[in-house]
Amino acid sequence: MDVAPFIIGTREVGPDVAPLVIAEIGINHEGSFDKAIQMVDDAAAAGCECAKFQCHVIEDEMIRNDVIPGNAKESIWDIMDRCKLTPEEDKKLMDYVQSKGMIYLSTPFSRAAADLLESMDVPAYKIGSGECNNYPLLEHIASFGKPVILSTGMNGLDAIDRSVEIFRSRNVPVCILQCTSMYPTPYDQVHLRALDELKQRYDTKLVGLSDHSLGIHTCIAATALGACILEKHFTSDKTWPGPDVPISIDPAELAELIAGSRAVHMAMGGGKKVHEGEAPTIAFAYASVVSIRPVRKGEAFSMDNLWVKRPGTGEILAEHFKDILGKVATRDINSDEQISWTDIQ
Repeated sequence: MDVAPFIIGTREVGPDVAPLVIAEIGINHEGSFDKAIQMVDDAAAAGCECAKFQCHVIEDEMIRNDVIPGNAKESIWDIMDRCKLTPEEDKKLMDYVQSKGMIYLSTPFSRAAADLLESMDVPAYKIGSGECNNYPLLEHIASFGKPVILSTGMNGLDAIDRSVEIFRSRNVPVCILQCTSMYPTPYDQVHLRALDELKQRYDTKLVGLSDHSLGIHTCIAATALGACILEKHFTSDKTWPGPDVPISIDPAELAELIAGSRAVHMAMGGGKKVHEGEAPTIAFAYASVVSIRPVRKGEAFSMDNLWVKRPGTGEILAEHFKDILGKVATRDINSDEQISWTDIQ
C-alpha cells in the first residue's frame, strides 16, 4: 500500500485532500508562446493549481513519418514540428507558470525531452499513455527519482504491471491514471470502475483520471470514486485550431470542475449520524406526542385521545408513542397539548 504522501512541489496529492486538477494545455498553443501564456493566465484565473504542457524534441522522439492521428488531418511529424516550443520557451513558460503560484508539469516524449525537463528541475513527471509501455524511457525517467503521474490508455494490466514495477523498484512515488485514448471518449468507454480495479491491483489509493470525454461530468464522478488527480485538455478558446481543442474544456468549465471536485471531495467525508447543525430542522420537522382531545386525570391514554404532531419541541417524541398507550394521565390535559413525562403515571 502507498502510505507515504505524494508531493509535487509543496502540494500533497492523495485521498485526504481535494483532487489536483491539471489543465492539460499540451500543444493547444499550436507552437505560439503567446497563446501558451494566455492559457496559463486563464487557467490561473479559473483557480487551477497546475498547468501541464508537452515537451517535444522531435528528432529524438520519432523518425520522419506520414502517420495521421485519428483526431487530426496531418501527420504526427508535421503536427509536432509545428507545435513544439524551443527549450528556451519551455524554460520561460515554466518560470511564468511558477510566478503565477501554479505547478508546472510537462510530458516528455523522448529521452532528450526528459533530460531537458530535468535540467529545468521540474517537480514531477507526467507519463503519457503512449509512453506507458516505453520501458527504456520509463527507466530513464525513474532514475531522476521524482514523483510520476502515469496515464494508462491503450495499455492492459500486464503492461501497466511492468511500468508500475519500474517506478516502485526505485522507490519513485507513482499515481496511476485511468485513461481511454479515444478523442473524444464516449461516456460508455470511460470505464470509471477501473479506478477501483487499479486501487486493488496495485494496493494503492493514488489513482486518478486523465479524461478525454466531453465536458466535466466524468471527472466529477471520478472524484466520488477516489480520484486524486483529474486531468483535462484545456483551451482559452474553443474556436482556436488544434487537434485537441475539440475535446478541451474552456475557462468556465475548468472553474466549475475545480469547484465541483472540491465540493464532492468534502461531501465524501464522515458516516451516517445526526449532526448538530440539524437541530433547527429537528425542532420543526420531528413530531411530538400530543393530546387530540381533552384527557381527564386518571384516564388512560389511547389511540382515541393521543397522537403525534409537529413540532418536535415536545418532551416526548413520536418514537415513544406506543410506550405511553395504556398509561394513566396524572392531570387534566387540554386538546392539542404536548405530553410530558410528568403527565404520565
